[in-house]
Amino acid sequence: MASEKDGALEAMIEEATLDAYGDDEQLTGLFTLIEEHLAVPFTTTVLGVEVTVGKIELTADSIVAVCARGRHRQRVGLLDLPLPTPMPDGAAWIDAYRHWAGR
Repeated sequence: MASEKDGALEAMIEEATLDAYGDDEQLTGLFTLIEEHLAVPFTTTVLGVEVTVGKIELTADSIVAVCARGRHRQRVGLLDLPLPTPMPDGAAWIDAYRHWAGR
């Protein structure tokens, strides 16, 4: 039996992928809503180092967070990005993307 949270994530995925055909278009739809709703910048910790997530980018096959510390920049897959507590506004869209990717 699906949980209430899974139902909410499925509804978000449906919203993002309504007119999408194939995984590429679905990924683009999810990226669009993540980019629209996720409050950036925010800070999080990657491998024990505090970084600032300044923006989200779409690659050929995934969505990545552009993380910065000083002059250094690193792209981290959104599926692997640890989220801070409290989570930034719009982070539920990251959960929806993770749920979609795990199908």
